[in-house]
Amino acid sequence: MSVDTSYTLMTLFQDGGWFMYPLLLCSMVALGVIFAKAWTLRVAHRGTVQVLKDVEEAMRAGDLDKAADIAYNVPGPAAAILLAGLRRVQSKRLAAGELESAITATGTIELGFLERGLIILATVANVAPLLGFMGTVAGMIQAFAAIEAAGQVEPALVAGGIKVALITTAAGLVIAIPVNIAYNFFVTRIDALIVDMERGADHILKLAWALEKEGRLEIVKKKRVRPGAARPVAAAPVVDLST
Repeated sequence: MSVDTSYTLMTLFQDGGWFMYPLLLCSMVALGVIFAKAWTLRVAHRGTVQVLKDVEEAMRAGDLDKAADIAYNVPGPAAAILLAGLRRVQSKRLAAGELESAITATGTIELGFLERGLIILATVANVAPLLGFMGTVAGMIQAFAAIEAAGQVEPALVAGGIKVALITTAAGLVIAIPVNIAYNFFVTRIDALIVDMERGADHILKLAWALEKEGRLEIVKKKRVRPGAARPVAAAPVVDLST
């Protein structure tokens, strides 16, 4: 039974013409990206809820070193944001806006890592049906060329071209539909991780505000120079000319 199925698939592939080769390449690339992305998002999401809870408990207990160690040992974007913020807070002296900038930069880097590969899936989902439609056009051209050469319409003459058209169209849709589903699923998972990242950032900002209120964290504000304000001029050295 398996031999017959394999032969049927190979026959369909051969009957589809050379358009089946780029479609096969699209399917292989998309399959590899799907497996890699599924693993990456699984690792990123695993333990996120627990690390947020453990780090929050450590921060409430005032043990920032333990909170940083917990965030360091857990992979994922939320833990990365917590670690970046905790390392800034541990210095006990921050410039105004430094903590927010560190959190934003870390979030941008982690988001770029999470979204890596999605453009490939989106491209395959868009290109595969177009390749199938191109095969359809090529098959119809082949069918009409056979009719033109024979000078009459016979089912046997147009069957080959119509078969190519149907096979390539079906192949393009078979590839595009699951790839599009996987793309939307990954986008949903990334949106959930973004929410976790925002929760981590909120924990760090609340911690910084509490430490500043208690006097355990100093926020150094930059002095602003008003436009047109006169700057102090160094006094000229006094030279004694009496000697």
